[in-house]
Amino acid sequence: MRKNRETDSFSIAFLDVMSCGFGAIILLLMITKSAAPVVIEFTDVNPEGSVTELREQLFAIRGETTTLNRELNAKREQLSNYRDRVARLRRELTNIQGEFQTSNQLADDTTEEIGRLSIARQTLTAEMERLLGQSFSRENNVIGGIPVDSEYIIFVIDTSGSMYESAWNRMLEVISDTLDVYPNVQGIQVMNDMGDYMFDSYRGQWIPDTPSRRNLIISTLRTWNPYSNSSPVEGVTRAINSFYSPDKKISIYVLGDDFQPGGSITEVLRTIDRINVEDADGNRLVRIHGIGFPNIFQLAPRFQQSVYRYSNLMRELTQRNGGTFVGLNDFR
Repeated sequence: MRKNRETDSFSIAFLDVMSCGFGAIILLLMITKSAAPVVIEFTDVNPEGSVTELREQLFAIRGETTTLNRELNAKREQLSNYRDRVARLRRELTNIQGEFQTSNQLADDTTEEIGRLSIARQTLTAEMERLLGQSFSRENNVIGGIPVDSEYIIFVIDTSGSMYESAWNRMLEVISDTLDVYPNVQGIQVMNDMGDYMFDSYRGQWIPDTPSRRNLIISTLRTWNPYSNSSPVEGVTRAINSFYSPDKKISIYVLGDDFQPGGSITEVLRTIDRINVEDADGNRLVRIHGIGFPNIFQLAPRFQQSVYRYSNLMRELTQRNGGTFVGLNDFR
């Protein structure tokens, strides 16, 4: 019994202590000053909206990256093609430069001959014998390597900016000299390398040869400047298709200074071969002569490739079609 009384006394004492402790805590809380919570920072940003916006930006960036990667791959392929093309053109340039040096040497010899074109004489056809008499004779059928045995002549002129701005006066002199070679012909025609006629009133017809019309041709040429793509194929093609006749001896004179890299020399030759076919004797329907003006050589070397291409094209074209190519060494 005594033991139980001691336990009870301890329990009561413990409760007293605890009660006093809780009471002290309550008293402290009551005498302590209370205040509302302080807001340090306030934001009205919606976390879900921010995440959605960032996700949309991420998708947009991924789309732009895909597009840029695709464009980069395309540019790389284009660059590779350009490098291959440059390498191929350099090889062609090396070959053409060698041929051009040979042609330049020949041009020096032929320049003097061109100055003597005024004494050239053409072979007479039956019609011209009737007009001029059988006793009329020609001293020479070839001057400067150019056969002058035709009674109809067509000028196909490159009217591009490089020709019009630099070599036009020289071109007029060459045409005047060429006309002097033919004192009497049955017909003349003038068109540009696109096949556009200088005189629309004579479209598809021969211009009668008279002194006044020769003067009109030269005077009109001084300011004639239609569009040109620096390729003679359209003009030569139209000249053959429009004017060839088996009873006429026709010569086409192509005057130009360059042939742009975009054109194919092989395709031009094939096109002309299909039109200007050989007869039973192996002669072409018309003669094709070429005269080259070196005015592009006043520009930087990177622009001179088109001159070599033109020389290469005209040398092969005239050789195939019974004519001669003459490269002038002075465009003034």
